[in-house]
Amino acid sequence: MADEKTKQKQLTKYDRNEIHKLIRSKYTQTEIADRIGVTQGAISYELSQKTRKGRLYNAKYAEHKTGVNKKYKRIRPNTIVENPKLRKTIEEYLLDDQSPEHISISKRIKKYHPELPYVSGVTVRAFIGSVYGRKIEARRKSVLSKKYRGKKKSGRIVGKRMIDKRPRIINDKKRVGDMEGDFIVSGKNGAGALLIHNDRKLRYPLLEKVCPLSIRTMTNAIGRMKKRYPEMKTVTWDNDILLICHKELEKKFDIKIYFCHSYKFWEKGGVENRNKIIRMYIPKGADISRYSRRFIRKLEEKLQRRIMKCLNYRTPKEMLEIHRKRKKKP
Repeated sequence: MADEKTKQKQLTKYDRNEIHKLIRSKYTQTEIADRIGVTQGAISYELSQKTRKGRLYNAKYAEHKTGVNKKYKRIRPNTIVENPKLRKTIEEYLLDDQSPEHISISKRIKKYHPELPYVSGVTVRAFIGSVYGRKIEARRKSVLSKKYRGKKKSGRIVGKRMIDKRPRIINDKKRVGDMEGDFIVSGKNGAGALLIHNDRKLRYPLLEKVCPLSIRTMTNAIGRMKKRYPEMKTVTWDNDILLICHKELEKKFDIKIYFCHSYKFWEKGGVENRNKIIRMYIPKGADISRYSRRFIRKLEEKLQRRIMKCLNYRTPKEMLEIHRKRKKKP
């Protein structure tokens, strides 16, 4: 058994070549660790962090990734600090609560600010953590520290159109107007709820305060959404008891409603992810009735201008504008 000091050594290029051979000879992680003189945990970490998905460990790739990681550790925020225009642009994005990856790695700056130098997400994070970005860091920590998830009422809903019946054009996100819906409800001592609709293709979010929470107020809220977003064609929901009136909603708003299977929240993952972001601003247990409609509208607008990698680094608002311009063309 190697002594403690030996077991904590850094893996070398020679060690990685040995791991490469031993893995292909069907050695276990424990056996590899004993042969090389490190802990089993060190081998486990090496394999999990430096192996391509679906492939065997490769020494050449692992050595390359180690070099890249060391390079990024040396990154400093000077690139941003020394360029006033770049710094101002990044600070504006950060203060609008965009994530660093969505500013830089997403190539938003490269695509839409060609006059500015490209910076990676790692560089932006270094800037946030530096003395130059402390105010932004404090703001982000206070917002991002809040966690998410409330409980919803459920009950028996008759005559549901299940998600299995949903046509392929919706499943493949090929059409604008196919929404996912959800509620964020108030805590025990609160009243009302926040109704969220999220377009599957454009990721365009709509928010409405529903207070008091009832079938009538929910119906009115959906009506306001439909008026602002006439593209709405379908909505995929979970099994909230308020949707007991789904047939009436379909007829009134000329839409189709589909239902997820019980407890399978990932079947409407887009709106669930959207909820996590909303929880940064409306924490778990909050009383929705205390939030003004103006606040909800401002939050909606903030989400609509959130940069998204899945939209080729555009925002939902930009995507909707592009869609509507195309529709107007003869």
